[in-house]
Amino acid sequence: MAEVSWTTQTVQHGNILQIPFRRTHNLQLSEPIYKYIETKYDQHPSTFARDLEIIDQLRKEAVNSLEPHSSGVRKLQQYAAQLVYMSGKFPVDIGANFTWYPSLGYQTTHGYTENNIRFELANVLFNLAAMYSQIALSSNRATADGLKSAAANFCFSAGVVEYLKTSIVPELRSSPPEDMDTITLESLQALMLAQAQECFWQKAVKDGLKDASIAKLAAKVSDLYNEAGDWALKSNSIRSEWIHHINAKHHHFAAAAQYRAACDCLEKRKFGEEVARLRDSLNCVNQALKESSYINRAVQADLNGLRTRVQEDLKRAEKDNDAIYLIPEPSKSELKVLDRASMVSTKLPREVSQSQDLLGDKGELGRPLFSKLVPYSVHVANSIYADRRDRLVNQDIIAQLDAMTARIQDLLVTLNLPGSLQALEKPLGLPPGLASHADEIRQADGVHMLHATIADTEKIKSGLRQMYQDGLDLLRTEAGEDEGARRKFGTERWSRLAAQDTVPKLYSQVTDIDGYLKQADNSDKLVQKKLRDSENLIRLLGGTDRDLEDYVPSSRRATLTAKVERATNTLRATINEVNRLESRRRKKVESLKADAREDDVLPDLLRETARLERELPMQPIVASQFEHLFDERLRRYDAEREDIKREDKESQQLTERIRQANQAFQTAKQGNTSTSEREQALQNLENAYNSYKQVIKDLETGRNFYNSLGTILSRFRDECRNFVYTRRSEAQALENDLSDAMAGLHLQQQNQQNLLSQKTAQAHTRQQQQQQHQAGQQQRASPQARMHEHQIPAPMPQRPQAQPPPVVANLQSPAPAATGLTTWSEGMPIVFGGQAAPASSKTNGSTAHPVDGRWDPSQALEFVPR
Repeated sequence: MAEVSWTTQTVQHGNILQIPFRRTHNLQLSEPIYKYIETKYDQHPSTFARDLEIIDQLRKEAVNSLEPHSSGVRKLQQYAAQLVYMSGKFPVDIGANFTWYPSLGYQTTHGYTENNIRFELANVLFNLAAMYSQIALSSNRATADGLKSAAANFCFSAGVVEYLKTSIVPELRSSPPEDMDTITLESLQALMLAQAQECFWQKAVKDGLKDASIAKLAAKVSDLYNEAGDWALKSNSIRSEWIHHINAKHHHFAAAAQYRAACDCLEKRKFGEEVARLRDSLNCVNQALKESSYINRAVQADLNGLRTRVQEDLKRAEKDNDAIYLIPEPSKSELKVLDRASMVSTKLPREVSQSQDLLGDKGELGRPLFSKLVPYSVHVANSIYADRRDRLVNQDIIAQLDAMTARIQDLLVTLNLPGSLQALEKPLGLPPGLASHADEIRQADGVHMLHATIADTEKIKSGLRQMYQDGLDLLRTEAGEDEGARRKFGTERWSRLAAQDTVPKLYSQVTDIDGYLKQADNSDKLVQKKLRDSENLIRLLGGTDRDLEDYVPSSRRATLTAKVERATNTLRATINEVNRLESRRRKKVESLKADAREDDVLPDLLRETARLERELPMQPIVASQFEHLFDERLRRYDAEREDIKREDKESQQLTERIRQANQAFQTAKQGNTSTSEREQALQNLENAYNSYKQVIKDLETGRNFYNSLGTILSRFRDECRNFVYTRRSEAQALENDLSDAMAGLHLQQQNQQNLLSQKTAQAHTRQQQQQQHQAGQQQRASPQARMHEHQIPAPMPQRPQAQPPPVVANLQSPAPAATGLTTWSEGMPIVFGGQAAPASSKTNGSTAHPVDGRWDPSQALEFVPR
């Protein structure tokens, strides 16, 4: 029971570590979201005003949840779930600069700032793991329920850390913060599991389980602490205090495991093994106590209590074994490795693992924000499907039907039908078919309507060309500005890429759109030529019946034989069949176009988007993910595509019947030339009507083309504007940086020149001073210089003679002594020695020259004693 007491004391004194919270600044996340919706989506941001308020409130509550409470857990989970959901709606770099400060390591005052929603999510989940650990620490671990709750929360903390390590950090698209790298997260995960296992070990001790079971639990605790310590040593963010704590706990529970195993050996009367395990337990305790200088008092008290208990039991066991049992003590290597009993594993809360399933109008984590916001990729996918659908309907179905009908009409024109038939059937007046065509053209105001349509198309085309030219001018202006800056600053300083290399897709659109416009011009010219060729006859058809009757000559009524009548009826039936076929195809084409217009794939795209956002919340939605949906929906046109084969076969059969009927008709009326002029006139009018219908169709096609091209050109011009604005902003910032750098360089060069000038002036001044100093020295030293030039020897001291006495009054030097030199001593006067007259001069009786009393530099000094 002593072990229970010191164990409880350990936990109550807070010897379990908690993960501290990371901190951040206040941020209005709604602002960048508003701007992104405004610029990238067709929907107005004000539609989501309530969602924008909620996301700000969720972030505020989540980042300020810094107290261990279950309400903080729910706030963090709600905000994290919304971040996951938003990752599918918005790009990760939405424009919000999230700043977070580390909570581990030695650089907790150095914040990390990233424009990354996933970086925000990683920090929120880190705080969720910290919240679980702190709730576990605040649990009442003196009770069984408190220990269970603490262990569960530690396991949740480990699970969130593992999820952060395996699912979030690898998707950051940037380097993680230092305290969120894989090594640090591995250490935290093992630490949380170790402390959860420690709770189970403590509960086993409190419940009085068998010593063998408790030993297994303690051995696993030691292993987990050892794993946490190994990772911590490799991490740059785990402080040394934690490392010493973890190391002490590792040895502590290794000792506790051996102690419980020794108790089990005592119960099983394995006295020698008991002594060996107690001795190993004591060694482990002593190893843990080496960390005493770095661990808190609670852990020290635990270790000292365990050491006292082990020492007492070891002393008793050694005495009993030596005196009574005499069983050899096995070495440590001979001891069986203790079994492990793991009671913990990482547990990820369903609010994290299934967060998207818990979002809904009545979901536990609230309704998903911005759910009605259609991602841009969905709009792209909708456009892609519309293009594929229209291409399939227009090119694979309608174009094929039109081509079949055109071949039949070409055949009729070649055979001069139905003009030849109408001339024979009604030699006088206007045929009913021609009159019907004329009424149709009159009601539509024929030629005027065609010219008005052409004029409207030209206006549309002119506007499109202006949009294209605006975008092109913007690109050319930007290119000129960029080239001017490159010439101004040089290619080394102005190192950014040219616009063509920065956005090659945008520049490729320039060529593509230019090709579209030229192709459209060529098509328009063909349509206008077709109208000019048939304009006079179309005007005639739109005129009065009298004008038509004047144009169509009458012929005499021919007598129809039975053979001619049969051939005529057969040919008329065949032509009527052609009319019915054309009418049926027109209705089919109109119905097909109506079905295509009603073929709205957007609801299915939104349902598929919702499914993808639930199943792949961290993966951005891209148009390629809807390919299977496109293929499935386009299968609804398979029946019409199959009908093309049947229609083609029917057209070929009808074409053959027309040839045969016309051949029989021409044979039957052979020799009758009275209707030739009428046949030609009627056929010309029929051909003009067909040209009229074809021009209307071509103009309608052209107008649809220009409308579609208008959307492309509008987007192109907007992209050019945005790109040029961005480039100019970049250029302005770069130019400011370069100007500042060049100004600094100019100032530095100017300072260097000033310093050089000052140094030059100082050197010149010093040189002048040196020259003046040398000149002054030369002036002062001129006598000595002259003495050196004449090489005047230094005067030598001489000893004067004792006789005659010196005459000192007039400072005249006595005659030098003939022999002997006297060393000057203190008290002797200094006299100047002169040259005495030679003795021979006196002998010869000549008068001696007087001796000059001034010192002659050429003579020596002579010292005369008193």
